[in-house]
This record gives sequence, structure tokens and C-alpha cells, in this order.
Amino acid sequence: MLEDNIKGKVVIITGASSGLGEATARLLSAKGASVVLGARRLDKLEAIAADIHNEGGKALAVQTDVTDKKQVQSLIDQSIVTFGKIDVLVNNAGLMSIAPLSETKVDEWDRMIDINVKGVLYGIAAALPVFQKQGSGHFINLASVAGIKVFSPGGTVYSGTKFAVRAISEGLRHEVGGAIRTTTIEPGAVDSELKHGSSHKESADFVGEFYKIAISSDAVARAIAYAIEQPADVDVNEIVLRPTVQDF
Repeated sequence: MLEDNIKGKVVIITGASSGLGEATARLLSAKGASVVLGARRLDKLEAIAADIHNEGGKALAVQTDVTDKKQVQSLIDQSIVTFGKIDVLVNNAGLMSIAPLSETKVDEWDRMIDINVKGVLYGIAAALPVFQKQGSGHFINLASVAGIKVFSPGGTVYSGTKFAVRAISEGLRHEVGGAIRTTTIEPGAVDSELKHGSSHKESADFVGEFYKIAISSDAVARAIAYAIEQPADVDVNEIVLRPTVQDF
């Protein structure tokens, strides 16, 4: 069975304290993976890890801010110390701050770039040498349908960060794809904390209304599991998934 390709793998997930990161950790653990949970909120991580342990799974909680490359490196290092290897890195941590450019929310632009782009790059920088030494590995990077079509007005900078994730992922695939797999996941509206990232009231109200159509985080978790469980010679490069009723 294909899910046997998940059993025994060590999977690191950033942004694992809630939403699709949490859902992915729980699903992969149920399929026999050892999961490493990275996020800033250690109490949330430890509660999820405790649940996984109680269900007979293996989990490690590591407090991690993906904007700090030393913390990302520590996440990788602690995973190897605990489990002896890493097989998959899910670069999931993200921020969506929606506001028109005319609001000039530069601090939020910087934050999105730091988390959505540099956070992914820090993950790649920390894990790639390990994967190359092993001769195997799998990067799964979370982009968005907003990385396929610019979401504007309001999401221009967010779209820019997610276009960047797609570009980085494709370049990574091309550069190291002989033995290392690269998957980009591009969800539409998914029920998670991502929708709460906007400080601009009109934009936040719009996002709240738009996300009434959101699908569950479990849908994305299943897409991630699908990519992981394929045989080693199959590299699922992109998965786009939306609510059936979403036209954007």
C-alpha cells in the first residue's frame, strides 16, 4: 500500500501549532510517520505532541520562529538528534496580511516577506545539506492560489510572497531533483488562522466573509500525504486545491 511509504518517515512541519500544520501532523502520525512540530507557541505544540503520544505516535515539539535562521537550524538539528534522520520538511508557516498598497503597511509587508519567503529559504538552507548527504529527501512548500493569480486589491504583497515560493520551489526542483523531491501545495480558502492576519478592518471584514466557503485543513493534509506516499521515483510537483465553489 502506498501509505506504507509514509510509515517510518521523519517529517518536520513548521507552523504546526494550528490549522493545516496541526492537521498534517496528526494525519501523518496516524499513518506511521514520526513528526517534528515547529512553531512559536510551545504550549500548543506540546499539547498536540501529547495527543500524538497518547495515540501511540512519535512526536517532538520544538519552539521555532521561522524568521530566525538559527532557530530553523536548531529545528533540523534537534530532529536528527531525536530521530536520526529527516525525510520531509513541510515549510508551512505563513502570514496573510491583506490591505491595499495605498495603506502602506510596510511593517506587514516586511513580516510577510520574512515568514513566507525567508522562512522557506531558511528551511531549505538547513535541510538541503542533510538531504544531499542522505541522497534523499522531500521539500513540501506551501504557496497559495494567490501565487498563481494576483489577489488584488489587498493581497498584492501576499501574492508576491507566494509567487516567490512557487519560483523558489521550481528552481529547487530543477537544481536538486535527481534524488530530492519538491512539492508545492497551492490551496484556496482553507479554515485556519491564516484568515486572521489582516489589521486593515475593511480587508479583514472581506476576508472573513470570503472564508465562509473555506474547506477544512484536513483537505490540505491529505494532499500533503498523497505527495509523500508516492514511490521514490515519483515527484508530485504541484497540487492546487480549492473549495468547489471558489472561482478565484
